Amino acid sequence: MVHQYKLNDFNIVLDTCSGAVHVVDEVAYDMIALYPDKTADEIVAEMLEKYSGREDVTEEELRLCMDDIRALVESGQLYTEDTFEPMAGTFKERSGDVVKALCLHVAHTCNLNCSYCFASQGKYHGERAVMSFEVGKRALDFLIEHSGSRRNLEVDFFGGEPLMNWDVVKELVAYARSVEEKYNKNFRFTLTTNGMLIDDDVIEFANKEMSNVVLSLDGRREIHDRTRVDYAGNGSYDVVVPKFKKLVEARGGKNYYMRGTFTHANPDFTKDVFHMADLGFTELSMEPVVTAPGDPAELTPEDLAIVKEQYEILAKEMIRRKEEGRGFTFYHYMIDLTEGPCIYKRISGCGSGTEYMAVTPWGDLYPCHQFVGEESYKLGDIWNGVTNTERREEFRSCNAYAREECADCWAKLYCSGGCAANAYHATGTIRGVYDPGCELFRKRIECAIMIQAAEAAKKGEA
Repeated sequence: MVHQYKLNDFNIVLDTCSGAVHVVDEVAYDMIALYPDKTADEIVAEMLEKYSGREDVTEEELRLCMDDIRALVESGQLYTEDTFEPMAGTFKERSGDVVKALCLHVAHTCNLNCSYCFASQGKYHGERAVMSFEVGKRALDFLIEHSGSRRNLEVDFFGGEPLMNWDVVKELVAYARSVEEKYNKNFRFTLTTNGMLIDDDVIEFANKEMSNVVLSLDGRREIHDRTRVDYAGNGSYDVVVPKFKKLVEARGGKNYYMRGTFTHANPDFTKDVFHMADLGFTELSMEPVVTAPGDPAELTPEDLAIVKEQYEILAKEMIRRKEEGRGFTFYHYMIDLTEGPCIYKRISGCGSGTEYMAVTPWGDLYPCHQFVGEESYKLGDIWNGVTNTERREEFRSCNAYAREECADCWAKLYCSGGCAANAYHATGTIRGVYDPGCELFRKRIECAIMIQAAEAAKKGEA
């Protein structure tokens, strides 16, 4: 399958199955589009007619271009046949019941009252609670026991707000470090925080033990304080921004990212991205809100059109700022076209419900943090393991080829079929398709590829 699009004066041709990206002139762009359905003579004749006023478009040049196109096809870089469907599901089957990562919900409570919170202000539609050290320790033991020969293990400290149970977080890290050598494991920890309780102790410990820190900031003060408020209704921007700056500076500006959410209130979210960049933050992410239909924060069809335009504005501004020596990264534009994920990983997706699970304060297991509280999706617990094997098999079968709607989508080998949680919350099934999310994902991939095309062109590689 081939996907062609024009963006920022680039004519881009993506061969989706090989991953080859070609930046071509407009004549070659048109010829490639005609290649599957017309003969060489027909294509040449059509181009001579279309570009009759251009002296550089001659029959000889068009024939040479046809030879180049044919060579790309024969070398598997254009109109490559999709032979990956038989592999779908085999990666997860091959990995068996090995678990490589846990999201520890150390606090089902929060000191903020964000209106769009998918976790119901940290309670996950249940009771407020914090994880005990004993439960957390058992969760780490469960991970070790079910990790097979995998050495590198990942643990995310999540909430609610995990800093509301900070002493237990530190105890769990200390325990994990104490058994790494014994079990030949290496733990990689991540902390996600709203920043309200960051202090010198948090900064020192996080910089020593956390491989990554995710900081929640929605951008401009008026946008951030619209939704990210405390229980008295006070905005949190002025509290958290100085703390974030101090933590990031102490980390040397690395191994963190600012994660924001944009809603119906700010489909012009690039203003918030640029605001964060102007504050000195360089590792940025802004996610579209996912809400129940009719929620005031829900992105409307009119918003989606604005957001897609904003993604293009963002991509062009990132190129400009990088040339000026003040570049920043945007999570959704981080794409490796040369040494990216292997094809098995691109087909099979994130691993939720199979190699990745979330653990509640009580030790219950769920496919990921976005399923916590959905009782029918409870997989088991950290003492007895996965007992709801039917659900696990349902997630094991989720891949880029599991949905009929994805069959003709050029982006399926980049999204791996999309987020199961978003599909479930939008359609009631993890095999559903969250159409707005797909629409925005495709635009982000187009922009990400264009950025790399621009970098290659600057280096003379395109």
